[in-house]
Amino acid sequence: MLDALPSRALISFRGVRKIYGVGEATVHALGGVDLDIEAGSFVAIMGASGSGKSTAMNIIGCLDRPSQGRFAFNGVDVTHIENDARALLRRNYLGFVFQGFNLLSRTTAAENVEMPLIYRGAKRAERRALAEQALNAVGLLGRENHVPSELSGGQQQRVAIARAIVTDPLVLLADEPTGNLDSQRSHDIMKLLRELNRERGITVIMVTHEEDMAAYATRRIVFADGMIAKDTVGAR
Repeated sequence: MLDALPSRALISFRGVRKIYGVGEATVHALGGVDLDIEAGSFVAIMGASGSGKSTAMNIIGCLDRPSQGRFAFNGVDVTHIENDARALLRRNYLGFVFQGFNLLSRTTAAENVEMPLIYRGAKRAERRALAEQALNAVGLLGRENHVPSELSGGQQQRVAIARAIVTDPLVLLADEPTGNLDSQRSHDIMKLLRELNRERGITVIMVTHEEDMAAYATRRIVFADGMIAKDTVGAR
């Protein structure tokens, strides 16, 4: 049985440190971070390269572990859980969106969206129905049989978002989701993320370098030298 942390936040760090390397090659990526993110938040994480923002995001996404400190998800300490349990947590509660879309090039939009459901063991008819619902939610119903090369960059990112939400996750983790898009498509994607946050209650945690993209979030956390340098609340 895992011990619960005192915080009731969906995401909770207590004294989280991350250290890479040894000796002279040691890098202190996180220096003892305390952080709470409530369910239903839309958080932008910012900071210069090497500030610790990506490391924090990787720990939240259960892609990395703290070297010290404790990390809780939904009130449960998951700092030291086994790899299989971490994979299940990612599969059942987290959705991921990346800068590079990461779509299978010879696979249709619907088939790309179905991929997380295959890992869950969902049957074909259920997968297709859920994929179509997710594509409809991102405004792409009617494009389900198009392969990525037949879609614009903005449409490909919408497919990636549909794939991330098809399992109805608690948290959507977006790593530079507009980095490969022009200004108009970037704002379209940010409006979609805001809509998913407001209407579906999905907690959105986004890493970005762009101030105008961060402005869509209701909270902005800035990292510097492995620590939180600024934490502000304010919606666009």
